[in-house]
Amino acid sequence: MKIYRYPEKKTWPDLVQRPVFEREEISGLITEIFEAVGKGGDQALIEFNKKFDKAVTQQITVSETELANAENEISEDLKKAIQQAKENISKFHASQIVETQKIETIKGVTCWRENRAIEKVGIYIPGGTAPLFSTVLMLAVPANLAGCREIILCTPPDSSGNINPAILFTAKLCGITKIFKTGGAQAVAAMALGTESIPKVYKIFGPGNQYVVAAKEYAQRYGVAIDMPAGPSEVLVIADSKAVPEFCAADLLSQAEHGSDSQVVFMTTDFKIFTETIEAVEKQIKKLPRNEMAGQALDHSLFILVNSIDEALKFSNLYAPEHLILALEDFDEYVPMIENAGSVFLGNYSCESAGDYASGTNHTLPTNAYAKNYSGVSLDSFVKKITFQHLSKEGLKKIGKTIEIMAEAEGLIAHKNAVSIRLK
Repeated sequence: MKIYRYPEKKTWPDLVQRPVFEREEISGLITEIFEAVGKGGDQALIEFNKKFDKAVTQQITVSETELANAENEISEDLKKAIQQAKENISKFHASQIVETQKIETIKGVTCWRENRAIEKVGIYIPGGTAPLFSTVLMLAVPANLAGCREIILCTPPDSSGNINPAILFTAKLCGITKIFKTGGAQAVAAMALGTESIPKVYKIFGPGNQYVVAAKEYAQRYGVAIDMPAGPSEVLVIADSKAVPEFCAADLLSQAEHGSDSQVVFMTTDFKIFTETIEAVEKQIKKLPRNEMAGQALDHSLFILVNSIDEALKFSNLYAPEHLILALEDFDEYVPMIENAGSVFLGNYSCESAGDYASGTNHTLPTNAYAKNYSGVSLDSFVKKITFQHLSKEGLKKIGKTIEIMAEAEGLIAHKNAVSIRLK
């Protein structure tokens, strides 16, 4: 871990930089994968399963039998937990449905906006070292609420060619039946291009490693939209003297264990909390099954002692974290200062894991400073907003002259005539 005490503001731009990967090498591989999937379709995906996931798959489509059997392969406790999480996520995202509101901008001129679901969406679910069945809920629930007609799910198989049963159970619970055994950049390519089995979609959702992120960016060349550039996980924790070091350490490690490319940042004004949190991290990591991965993430993670909470928040806004935790006694005072963050957790008992699983908010969030210009996934992510307007004869008379003058000033006489011919 990298430890800093009262770093000068001029050093902040360097401190907020994320781990850098060889983009050119990744870009070349992504191009090759898209070309292979475009030419080979399903067979290319089967070959990629063997190459990248050491998985032998005869076909990439999950059968009805596999989907039905998944329910018997997970515990009743896990089923109940998934169902409760689904209820909370549904409740929160349903609250985002808005009623159509018609506005009369001037008498006789009425304008309004209506939502239309994106018809075909693809969701990518990581399934390697951590099969993220929780992400199925985070994406399928709002997609269903929005009214998306077709939801395609891609996730990598294990070495036996099977999909994690918790992913299949959750998908079935959410009404998803089109599930395919393909992961990584090749899954993104399949959803962007379409294959014999996998339909081409209009928008692709879901987190992933650097290759998945690069593939999603590349997919936009084919007219496919993406939710956001969601890459390696990250969290920034700001603590005061009332924070609990053991809690802070647990939150930091919860993100560090995602992968070696994750990054965590801890900031505090209190030297005692600072040292005790570092000690707690070193103690807790030894008991984690994924301690090697978490340790690699800590190698490029930051522990920073600062002069004030105000200073920590200014640094946080520059860093723009995926997750921001305010382990502060008077957190309400500082909420208005938050400008850039994917999702915020307030107080000592608001652990980041709550948002990852069951509180109701979405855990598909912008990383790598994209919180400066992207929001996390919401119901709005799955809809398009179409504007409508109706002008009566009286309405056109009221604004006709304005339109004519403006159109003529821009030299667009046909625009002017479209009004003039009606007024005459």
